[in-house]
Amino acid sequence: MSLVKTSLPKRRFDAVIVGAGGAGMRASLQLAEAGLNVAVLSKVFPTRSHTVAAQGGIGASLGNMNEDNWLWHMFDTVKGSDYLGDQDAIEYMCRMAPQVVYELEHFGMPFDRNPDGTIYQRPFGGHSANFGEKPVPRACAAADRTGHALLHTLYQRNVRARTHFFVEWMALDLIRNAAGDVVGVVALEMETGELMILEAKVTMLATGGAGRIWAASTNAFINTGDGMGMAARAGIPLEDMEFWQFHPTGVAGAGVLITEGVRGEGGILLNCNGERFMERYAPTLKDLAPRDFVSRSMDQEIKEGRGCGPNKDYVLLKLDHLGADTINKRLPSIAEIAQKFANVDCSKEPIPVVPTIHYQMGGIPTNIHGQVVSPKDGDSNAVVNGLYAIGECSCVSVHGANRLGTNSLLDLVVFGRAAGNHIVESGLRAGNHLELPADAGEATRARVAALDARVGGERTQDVANEIRNSMQKHCGVFRTGDLLSAGAKEILAIAERVGNVSIQDKSKVFNTARIEALELDNLIEVAKATIVSAEARTESRGAHARDDFPDRNDNEWLRHSLFYSEGNRLEYKSVQLKPLTVPSFEPKKRTF
Repeated sequence: MSLVKTSLPKRRFDAVIVGAGGAGMRASLQLAEAGLNVAVLSKVFPTRSHTVAAQGGIGASLGNMNEDNWLWHMFDTVKGSDYLGDQDAIEYMCRMAPQVVYELEHFGMPFDRNPDGTIYQRPFGGHSANFGEKPVPRACAAADRTGHALLHTLYQRNVRARTHFFVEWMALDLIRNAAGDVVGVVALEMETGELMILEAKVTMLATGGAGRIWAASTNAFINTGDGMGMAARAGIPLEDMEFWQFHPTGVAGAGVLITEGVRGEGGILLNCNGERFMERYAPTLKDLAPRDFVSRSMDQEIKEGRGCGPNKDYVLLKLDHLGADTINKRLPSIAEIAQKFANVDCSKEPIPVVPTIHYQMGGIPTNIHGQVVSPKDGDSNAVVNGLYAIGECSCVSVHGANRLGTNSLLDLVVFGRAAGNHIVESGLRAGNHLELPADAGEATRARVAALDARVGGERTQDVANEIRNSMQKHCGVFRTGDLLSAGAKEILAIAERVGNVSIQDKSKVFNTARIEALELDNLIEVAKATIVSAEARTESRGAHARDDFPDRNDNEWLRHSLFYSEGNRLEYKSVQLKPLTVPSFEPKKRTF
């Protein structure tokens, strides 16, 4: 350790939150309203965070349309997770759901309304009444722009609470002291390229997913796994990274999301014979089976030659029978997306759709308070002092091997709020900052300086595209040992080249080439974690479907995987099958 104090400029806060999506802003609101000095970093303006793209709704058992119960919601979530979800966290989330939705309503979120003034709810995939008996409307919706409404509502409340936003800043690395405590982050102001240390009593990662490690994705270009890259470089494992959800309905050829809310409103999937094929695969829930189930069914139809179009490589999503009035009222954005990205008037003809990578179930391991946990001295739930993670970048494991639609927005709000409360109740405001290491930020500065100085290396985009193409080819809806093994070799070889990329055009405005190269460091960490974890898991569970191991194997694989970047090694820990207050839901075969 250097004896010379770092010369990087520093700013001090009670809490630093990396990411201004639904999770980050729900947590920051809790902290700012408690009087804490909180800074929120975001690569984009807060209302452009990827939460804005969530369409269909937020799940909560309000029972506004039909009878509903949080225990039914919990059952659906556990079953949807293919029994890999931690049942204590799932119970907590489902019990809290009505409360957080009513809270959002009181914040001013413009939910759609029923004639009696209650919040409108639509059916969604995998949500059922009475433990799987029939579909139930549980998705609380703001047309098909629910994430947009949520994000704007939270941003306005944060402005009111005087949250300090660092807009167009990118966090590069966590700062840990000799004891392993996290004491802040090194961040880059994207416009100037200047580095700064943001010192904090608590650091929270809320950086969203990393769907950009695939070539075809519903994710925004900012979703490069920054929080997970930071955690991996700091020696923290990534949990259950083999589980990535393919959304059944991305626009064919474009990848843009078509919400499950279309099927919730009565839309149906058809093959080239005009057959509603989901009736064969899921006779009870049909088109509203969980996403992993529907995606595999669509893939099967295409593989067996019943796909549509000149290349028979997509299926059709029919909603014209709903009528133009319903489409314009309940699904206005979908009509716009269909027109712009598929050249289709969805009130008259179906939309071509194909399964597209959408959501990561895995991430940075946490407990239900949002505290990051990393195995230490035999304790698999040892807390990393000073570090929290929430939202899609985290793995509290409420989603297990497959997330139910609407539980993503619910996850953000429930655990963003829980983490904020836990920090406030810990007496953070009265505590002191831990001392920064003498060489804080020096490793990051050296990494950036080496990038700036490098000449003659490969183009960032070439290497990034090789990651995406390799993941697309080797780690799709259906996987095999041979495919995964070849993919792991490719990704590990590409990882060796990441350190050789150079910024070709030093004059690029706003340091965009430099930003892309720094994002590449995060993309490769996530890609490695995903492909290595997937190759090792020799079973089919949830979104991880292997042709060579078609069955779920609870005897060997009812456990969470933990990937460590150093040495690309794997460890495992038990699934928490014991809920907080109710009997466990024991693993059973999933049928719908």
